[in-house]
Amino acid sequence: MADRELMASRLLVVDDDQAFGRLMKRAAEPCGYEVVATDDPRDVRRIVQTWRPAVIVLDLQIPGIDGIELLRRLATDQCGAQLILASGVDGRTLEAALELGRERGLKMAGTLAKPVDLQHVRELLEKFRPADNGRLLHDLRAAIPLGQLFLEYQLKLDCQTGRVTGVEALVRWQHPTLGLVRPDRFIPLAEETCLIDPLTDWIAATAIRQAASWHSQRFNLDVAINISAKNAQDIELPDRLARHCAECGVAPASVILELTETSAMRNAVQLLDVLTRLRLKGFELAIDDFGTGYSSLVQLRRMPFSELKVDCSFVMRMTTDKECRFIVETLIDLAHKLGLRSVAEGVENAEALAALRAMGCDSAQGYYLSRPLPADRLAAFLKEHKELPAAATPRDASAAG
Repeated sequence: MADRELMASRLLVVDDDQAFGRLMKRAAEPCGYEVVATDDPRDVRRIVQTWRPAVIVLDLQIPGIDGIELLRRLATDQCGAQLILASGVDGRTLEAALELGRERGLKMAGTLAKPVDLQHVRELLEKFRPADNGRLLHDLRAAIPLGQLFLEYQLKLDCQTGRVTGVEALVRWQHPTLGLVRPDRFIPLAEETCLIDPLTDWIAATAIRQAASWHSQRFNLDVAINISAKNAQDIELPDRLARHCAECGVAPASVILELTETSAMRNAVQLLDVLTRLRLKGFELAIDDFGTGYSSLVQLRRMPFSELKVDCSFVMRMTTDKECRFIVETLIDLAHKLGLRSVAEGVENAEALAALRAMGCDSAQGYYLSRPLPADRLAAFLKEHKELPAAATPRDASAAG
């Protein structure tokens, strides 16, 4: 089913618990959704094909059929709706089902662990309000020439020395009427259209220009830039990025291009072409959100990455969850044995940072060190804090400048 055929504000709830259906209605209708609920799995394909919902909330445990079978059927029908999985099963099973849906080509919007929190449901649905997407897409086309986009930068800390060695550039959109629009709302829109290339070019040019300014102030920071799966298939990308660096006098070795694990395993031949050319030009390459997909280690070995970023979902829980701690430690060890630098995302307390240091992790990012900061405030912060000791707090960083 083509995305353009989806009806803008329609939500289908598939669950045998009528109380859950009523709860979803209470959460969704204030967000502008029209809601239909069914407890009969035999009706799902018919409703999807005739009513064409934009979002589907699916319980994994329904009498007569399980949610995995429904996912398989929806994938066969090429369903273009955003899918949210809801269930009382354990978190690992829920995440496995989510990844299975992604692997089948479905748009998996997230999970809801039962019993659900009403506010969390609303926040999740707000992210995928198709009624707003047409307007957002129209406005996004004008956002760059109108100067509505800006960058913030999150610090990257050397775990062993406490020194700030780099930053990650994060795009923000100050919409004239909607206010600050979250990246998780407009980046997927850009990725689904031709807007992702000019958006990425703007981010890269702005971040590299800012890096040149920092270097002139004797802040020798690397700058990390996120690229999408579509960017990474563009054979002209290496040349464009090299031109940005040449124009600003920034060495490509100071620029780290981050590609998510899931994206990194698509169309491997074309990807290998682009990534290898980027490395030949001197750019560093990071595989981002590592541990959330099912990458082949053979593929990981083939791709010319220089950095592995451990996903924040493991790092944030590793001080309270032994399995997450083991995963983080294993991924750091894997990175080093493959000759890659290791970076941990989502560091939110001193205990996590101390554990990462003990594990030999190379670098860390997270709110404990600093929330993302505008360029001028980040420079002021760096002038005051040459190093970040274990006692640093987010308040220390946000108060600078």
